[in-house]
Amino acid sequence: MIKNDPVFGVLEYNYGWTRKTMFQLFGEELEITLMIDGDEDGRFDEKQYTAYQSLIQDWKQVQYNLLQPILDYYRKKRIELGYDVAFNGNYPLVETTAQLMKMITLEGIVVPYGDINEERDIGVLFSCTWDSENGLGVRLLNEEIADVGYQDVAI
Repeated sequence: MIKNDPVFGVLEYNYGWTRKTMFQLFGEELEITLMIDGDEDGRFDEKQYTAYQSLIQDWKQVQYNLLQPILDYYRKKRIELGYDVAFNGNYPLVETTAQLMKMITLEGIVVPYGDINEERDIGVLFSCTWDSENGLGVRLLNEEIADVGYQDVAI
């Protein structure tokens, strides 16, 4: 099923609404998947529109705000796994956000149902060099980082 939404664009339904779209990350244009939670009827709530539009409006700043929390998460995960003392090629020592930027790739934006949280809720999905199976997810509430972890925190 296909739907042309005035805010999200042309979407396809497959147990959720999706579309491929171009998105900027750190000056690089990438094709990502936009995923919007919704039923077959294709009606979205106002909070979903507001959350997505706020993200788009603030994305230039938000994308850079993601880096330090992701770096903190990476460092913590590296220590939890013992790779601060035992070498693992997937978890090299990373000291700067510039190094980190080379290790992550934006894959998708998730717009969950608007009634789950009071705040504007968005999930950001990344692939990452250190965990290809679980990836990396960031949950944003009101364009602020609420959680960083495996991709499932953002879905």
